[in-house]
Amino acid sequence: MLKYMAATLLSFLLLAGWMVKRAFENNVTYINIPLKTYTSEKDFSIFFISDIHRRILDINWIKTIPSADAVIIGGDLIEKGVPFSRVEKNIQLLSKLGPVYFVYGNNDEEVDLKKLNKLLRENDVTILDNKAVKLQIENDHILWIAGVGDISYQKDDVQKALQMVHSSYPVVLVSHEPVIIHKLANINKKVDLILSGHTHGGQIRFFGAGPYEPGTLKKINTTYQLISNGFGTTFIPLRLGARSETHYISLSKKNGSVV
Repeated sequence: MLKYMAATLLSFLLLAGWMVKRAFENNVTYINIPLKTYTSEKDFSIFFISDIHRRILDINWIKTIPSADAVIIGGDLIEKGVPFSRVEKNIQLLSKLGPVYFVYGNNDEEVDLKKLNKLLRENDVTILDNKAVKLQIENDHILWIAGVGDISYQKDDVQKALQMVHSSYPVVLVSHEPVIIHKLANINKKVDLILSGHTHGGQIRFFGAGPYEPGTLKKINTTYQLISNGFGTTFIPLRLGARSETHYISLSKKNGSVV
């Protein structure tokens, strides 16, 4: 009996250690997405990170990531109890990769928003709160990045976010929650790529089963949707079957396949 209990305890400790390791990994998935509306010979690069929560970015890891045309934070940059000094350091590290864009997540809504907004503005972060920005790629090539407020707080307004967008150009829509895709049906605007997080890929999955699907890139009609497992964790710093992840995305002309 004692041997059985010891073996069980050892197995539990090994599993717990593995789950902690998975929760604090620094993973980057590199993806190429060819878009029909993208016409530039120069690829447009995006570093996408969502659900940082309580994690601290490692400068040595950041140095291994190529610079990007846009760094997009997909919400839950912070949560209750996280010092704003940590958030600022994380933003400053991300800024080393390229200009930073941000949408609110549900956990961001639970902190002092005035303080958070001030911090973001002081660090030159563009807040995509139901708005879009037009980026010049080269010459006359244009790309739109739009973002909506958090859905669970009913602050999302897709119509407003996309009202200035000319959809003959590629459009990237950022929403913390993936369910935003269901709100596009009544919008007369074409969105090429949706970037979301929030679900953590289920965070802890036993035998492949979890409360949410694992992070994925899928295509629904003409729209790609990337749902990230997220970088941090919620409630407990453990992961199983849904590794921590970030994404380095290259948008290119439609002459290749998704990689």
